[in-house]
Amino acid sequence: MIWCVAALLTGCARQAEQPPQAQAQAKPEVKPAPATPIEDKREEFGGPTWEPDWDRIVEEALPPELLSRKVAHDVRPFCPRFNLMSEGDKRAYWAYFFQALAAAEAGLKPTTDVRHTEPEVAVKDSVTKRMVRSEGLLQLTYMDAERYGCDFDWDKDKQLREKDPAKTILQPRNNLTCGVKILDNQLIAQGRPLLSRFSYWSTLQPQRPSYQVFLKQMKNVPVVCRRDPSIEEARATRAAQASQAPGRAAAMGSK
Repeated sequence: MIWCVAALLTGCARQAEQPPQAQAQAKPEVKPAPATPIEDKREEFGGPTWEPDWDRIVEEALPPELLSRKVAHDVRPFCPRFNLMSEGDKRAYWAYFFQALAAAEAGLKPTTDVRHTEPEVAVKDSVTKRMVRSEGLLQLTYMDAERYGCDFDWDKDKQLREKDPAKTILQPRNNLTCGVKILDNQLIAQGRPLLSRFSYWSTLQPQRPSYQVFLKQMKNVPVVCRRDPSIEEARATRAAQASQAPGRAAAMGSK
């Protein structure tokens, strides 16, 4: 009987040591992203700014695939050291990327909305049954709720004013997490490049004038993304010395 009680107590102790299911997965490491050029100017002259909480929203929404080697080639023009970075730094890079995208698309203003007249985008929204309107930080549409599983509620929003920040599509969390889903679909599910004429956003289509606006906002990527000339030079020197080592050893042996 004593053995049974001891075994029972031991089992309970082991069970108590195990973390609850809700705490089984630790929250991802998040880091603040640098400010984009437009953000620097807005802080100087006033106006809407990129909120630090929006970095966290993006970083916590990122799926593992967007932190893997699968996207290294796509981000190389902006972050050549992506594969060498920590997971926290990779998340900060993507937070900066979406800040730059929001700067190019909406001037960092969450309530921005545009009705396009270009034939290729002037179509009827399958959810609202109206001409499509791009809205929020990343200029998304209600159709994206159907296509990508975004948290936009047209039945609720249609009762509100056009630029009411309470609209689900204009709320930064909903808009940004939807953008992460769209990018994941483009890069991973469809296997399409980040920068191409097939990109969801025209600002990521190199042939479009708006691409230049996006490029200007990508000039302040996290420092860890960039190649350090001194490190690269030291690496090249070590490689040169290593390649000369056999010949040097042979020369010393012949003396």
